[in-house]
Amino acid sequence: MANTITSEIKFLVELDENRVPEKLSWTAQDGGVDAEEAKALMLSIWDSNAQETLRIDLWTKDMPVDEMKKFFHQTLVAMADTFHRATDDEKMTDTMKDFCDYFAEKMELKG
Repeated sequence: MANTITSEIKFLVELDENRVPEKLSWTAQDGGVDAEEAKALMLSIWDSNAQETLRIDLWTKDMPVDEMKKFFHQTLVAMADTFHRATDDEKMTDTMKDFCDYFAEKMELKG
């Protein structure tokens, strides 16, 4: 019988009286991360039974809009890279990266 390994990632969300996130932190001991502060997180989980994506999107109330724009852009680029690794679909990956460039241009993220 094969040995299995369990790895845990934790997110802590500190809310204000209106249940708006004030602080976010995360821990992933296997990755050397211990209660690191974050301003935003997006988590997608695939529910195979329902054939749909479940999501958690959180950001602190002091997350600057300019940082949110960068966060979205970098997330889109990472999704394109992950899509390529998962599917090896060059054509759609290129299309996604073209959109990322367009997004960056419209958000004035690149000089």
